[in-house]
Amino acid sequence: MPDATARHGRVLVGFDGSARALPALYRAADEAVRRGAALEILCGWPWGRHQPPEPAMARGVPSAHDVSRVTLERAVVRVRARDRGLSVVPTLTTEPAARALVRCGRTAALTVVGTRGHGGFGELLVGSVALRVAAHSTGPLLVVRGPAADEWRCVLVGLESEADLGALRFGFEEAARRGATLRVLHAWRYPAAPGPRAPLGQDGVRLLTQAAEAVPAYAVAALRPEYPGVAVTTEAVCLGAGHALTEASRTADVVIVAAHRGTGRLGLRLGPVTHALLYHAHCPVALIPDAPDTSDTPDIPDGPDIPDGPDRPAE
Repeated sequence: MPDATARHGRVLVGFDGSARALPALYRAADEAVRRGAALEILCGWPWGRHQPPEPAMARGVPSAHDVSRVTLERAVVRVRARDRGLSVVPTLTTEPAARALVRCGRTAALTVVGTRGHGGFGELLVGSVALRVAAHSTGPLLVVRGPAADEWRCVLVGLESEADLGALRFGFEEAARRGATLRVLHAWRYPAAPGPRAPLGQDGVRLLTQAAEAVPAYAVAALRPEYPGVAVTTEAVCLGAGHALTEASRTADVVIVAAHRGTGRLGLRLGPVTHALLYHAHCPVALIPDAPDTSDTPDIPDGPDIPDGPDRPAE
């Protein structure tokens, strides 16, 4: 079966010209090369949603449009210097950053954002644009946290249940592209009891453990025949998912999780596990939405509409 993302033919990245935004730019270029896709660099003009471009500036001072255009041109030069064969599409927009990224990312193989920035995409930091894009994106999203680290040749997928097949398929594809091992991790906890109860005993613990181990094993079995060249390991750990995935991300090149969404809602919220990874993961985080694509861009507020995540990994 062909790569499900190849039909889109481009990788999208939001860029504001800051040094903190460079890791996301370079990672997006690498992802485009891996996919044999074009790279679209989206840069926002540095004024607010309702503020028009200033008609004139003081003599000798470039206009805001000129500053953004030069920023975009320099970004194109940077990525082409790394790979001259890469097709690059520069895009300048007056839309708010989150809305522009969600709209353009609807037909992209992958959207890439950083976690810090300034200028036209000045809100590209955890707690603002990155979180709003994560909540509303209808396509795969990669959130890059800092410069590239050592390569582990490991793709990590956090699997909550067999319903996360979209994220698991993306993990298989990513591992195949990288020639990496796919590590599928399922975190589980003992069921909560409404009141005091007798201990489960060894048999009860064994049955719960076997049931948990079956979750990643069965999910992988459904897709393994499509990716015979990918080495896979599965494991189930009795631990909070946020903490387990954050720790496992120390030796992964990317951690992939499904982004579950409510239906027919505005102001969508991200779960505690996603928040924990966006704030604490030791590698880039890929969010794969389980909702179908939509034809209209959602109404995404300009200001922070998603509360900050926890200060520590979710339990």
